[in-house]
Amino acid sequence: MNDYIFKEIVNLPSKKESMGKIEPILMQVQTIADIPEDRFYNLLISVTEAVNNAIMHGNKFDAEKTVVVSLLATEDFVEIEVQDEGDGFNPDKVADPREPENLLKSSGRGIFIIKSLLDEVLFEKNEIGTKVTMKFII
Repeated sequence: MNDYIFKEIVNLPSKKESMGKIEPILMQVQTIADIPEDRFYNLLISVTEAVNNAIMHGNKFDAEKTVVVSLLATEDFVEIEVQDEGDGFNPDKVADPREPENLLKSSGRGIFIIKSLLDEVLFEKNEIGTKVTMKFII
């Protein structure tokens, strides 16, 4: 059984204004879980990217749709789930941003960044939309 030192669920409307609302919550997690600043930015960038993708690509800025962000922290790890109400996608079919034909594209780096910066990442399509589960070992 895990002893959670932080637990919160945040419902974000799929609007541009919602994109910045997760950072202050993650800063609380950093303080409570005593995450070193240099490592914290990996978590911040990844979760922000996942939330932005859910709002922009998943829910397509549809203010009637919500992005639900669940945050759990123990002394050993932080686990974050980002759930959208979109149509879903196949993460294996997302183009590699390091390939020459993709270098100048204005999007397509988010999933690569998330996978590169966190310890575990799982993308799954469910009855609601797409859920990204991310784990960050402290």
